[in-house]
Amino acid sequence: MMKDTIVGIGEVLWDCLPEGRKLGGAPANFAYHVGQFGWQSSVVSAVGNDALGDEILQIFKEAKLANDIARVNQPTGTVQVTLSADGIPSYEICENVAWDNIPWTDELVALAARTKAVCYGSLAQRSAVSRNTIMRFIASMDEDTERIYDINLRQHFYNLQIVEESLRCATILKLNDDEIGVVSKLLGLFDGSLEEQCRQILMLYPKLRIVILTCGSIGSYVFTANETSYIPTPKVEVADTVGAGDSFTATFVAQILAGKTIREAHNKAVAVSAYVCTQNGAMPVIPSELAEN
Repeated sequence: MMKDTIVGIGEVLWDCLPEGRKLGGAPANFAYHVGQFGWQSSVVSAVGNDALGDEILQIFKEAKLANDIARVNQPTGTVQVTLSADGIPSYEICENVAWDNIPWTDELVALAARTKAVCYGSLAQRSAVSRNTIMRFIASMDEDTERIYDINLRQHFYNLQIVEESLRCATILKLNDDEIGVVSKLLGLFDGSLEEQCRQILMLYPKLRIVILTCGSIGSYVFTANETSYIPTPKVEVADTVGAGDSFTATFVAQILAGKTIREAHNKAVAVSAYVCTQNGAMPVIPSELAEN
C-alpha cells in the first residue's frame, strides 16, 4: 500500500488565550503545518459530544485538514494559557477530557497502514486509554516509517515509563532546553553540555537517528550520529510563542521527507517557527514563499 499520510496523534483542544479561544494541541498543530507544505496530513484524537467539539470539527473541515476524530462522552479539552511579559506561555490543562479517551478503531488500523510519518508526544499518554491507542498505532505502522517523538512535557503529566517507551519507538526526538534537563535526570544520564546530553540519548536508543533541541531565543540544534547543525534564532517581534515548536517540528519533518539535507531542513524550520512567533495562536497561514519546499 502507498504510504502517503503524515499523522499527528494525541491531544486536540482549545487554548484559552488572553485574546480568546484558539484551536490547539501539538498533534493538531503539527498536522496543520505539515499540510501547508503540500503533504497529506491527518489528526487522530477525540472531542466531546458538545459545542466545543462541533466547533473543532468545523474548523478542520474548513481548513480541509483530514482527521480521525472520535466523539466520546468526556468534554472537549481546554487549556488556560497565560503569557509572560515576553510572550512565553504557561498552561493549566484540564483532566479527564475527550483526548484522554482516544479509542482504537478499524479506521486507525487502515490509517496506520498508509502512514509515512507519525508525530506523538507525552501529554496524551497521561491516560491509559490514549496511551494504548498511540502505542498500538505506532506498532501497526511499517518499520520504515518516521516516528517523531515531540516530547512536550507539561506539568506533572509524564513519567519514566512513558518517556522510555516513547524513545524506544522514535526515529526523531524533539525537545527544548527546559526538557533536556528533566529527561537527562529521568534517564540517569551524566551531567554534561546540552550537546553531550543529546548525544547520550542518541546512543541509548538504536532507532533514534535525529535529536532536535530548541533553545528559545538563543537558537536551535539538530544532532545526528555524525552531524551537528546550530542556527541562532532570528530576532522578530513576538506576538506569542504558542505553536512555534510544533511548526518547527512539522517543517523539519516535511523537508526531510522531501529529501532535503539536515541543514536545509533546519534552516526552513527556523524561518517558519520565527514567522509563527510573530502571529497570534498556533495555526497561522504560512506565507507562500516560506511554504515552498
